Amino acid sequence: MDGTYLETSGSWHEEDSPWKAGQILKMLAKHRLEPREICEVGCGAGEILKQLADRLGPGKSIVGYDISPQAIAIAGMKARSGLQFNQGDFLAAQTPFFDLVMAIDVFEHIENYMEFLKKLRTKGDYKLFHVPLDMNVQMVLRATPITRVRELVGHLHYFSKDTALATLRDAGYDVIDHFYTANQLELPNLSLKAKLAKLPRRVAFALNSDLAARVLGGYSLMVLAR
Repeated sequence: MDGTYLETSGSWHEEDSPWKAGQILKMLAKHRLEPREICEVGCGAGEILKQLADRLGPGKSIVGYDISPQAIAIAGMKARSGLQFNQGDFLAAQTPFFDLVMAIDVFEHIENYMEFLKKLRTKGDYKLFHVPLDMNVQMVLRATPITRVRELVGHLHYFSKDTALATLRDAGYDVIDHFYTANQLELPNLSLKAKLAKLPRRVAFALNSDLAARVLGGYSLMVLAR
């Protein structure tokens, strides 16, 4: 809440938001879900919700929560009818029961993530999680990338696909569906190293997606649960 994350991220990763919103819409379309009451926990600068509001059209009630006043100061400038932002602890707030609650790249930052997940489960019908898969062979072997995601983006916990799904099930969720998202192939402003790794990642993923994610990394997981 002291502005440190804004200093390290530069923008709360607003530039990634159109891509992330597209992944969310892909999952909703796949399951023919048309939620009217939508909430994002840890909404940051609010750009994902703005993108969703623009693409889903009128008739939705879309709300974002974040504990950071700096984030909400930015997000608040995007507020309009049907799109609102609140600064505070979502789990402690008196809120309606939402059709869809989203935590996009969130619970890896939270010290007691199991308690967070268990409480979040009571706040809505469907839930969408996007989880970075930091636990892969190249990240562990090189060591430096793990410490960088801890120092620069504040990841306290590191997941593989299997541990992410097991965590959600242990917290009481019914996992409906999941798919990989190729952040290190498709996001804008990739580093030179990430650009050089795109071809081997694409080839490996085409041959065996699970093995590619476990060995080469560069993927996250989008999970739909109830």
